[in-house]
Amino acid sequence: MAYCTKDDILELTDEATLIALTDDAAAGTVDDAKVERAIADAEQEIDASLGMRTSLPLSTVPALVRKWAVDIAVYNLCSRRDAEVPEVRRKRYDDARADLKAYRDGRISLGVEDPESTPSGSEAPRIVSSTPVFGRDKLEGF
Repeated sequence: MAYCTKDDILELTDEATLIALTDDAAAGTVDDAKVERAIADAEQEIDASLGMRTSLPLSTVPALVRKWAVDIAVYNLCSRRDAEVPEVRRKRYDDARADLKAYRDGRISLGVEDPESTPSGSEAPRIVSSTPVFGRDKLEGF
């Protein structure tokens, strides 16, 4: 399942920019093959981090993963065209990489769709005892 689409990328940037980043033949249209390649490369980069904590492929794409995919794919397109990637694109790419590292290290969650998230209070196991397990009399000497 693709983490993002060309339409997702067009929500972040306009079609004229996407044409400028992909149209090597000067045809005046977006080269869909180059967009798909940038998306595939972004997905591989994301999977390298997600796979450390999550089984792949994802059954649904969380919104955060879609955002990372768009930011990384646009960065990939900019870096293939421009010698100097625009600062806003570099910052979004760096932020996505930092988030991926934080997820890999267990410092952030993918949200409600996160297969590794902490169970909610109703799903968490409960320990029930009719007598106290610990008390002053049972902890004597500690």
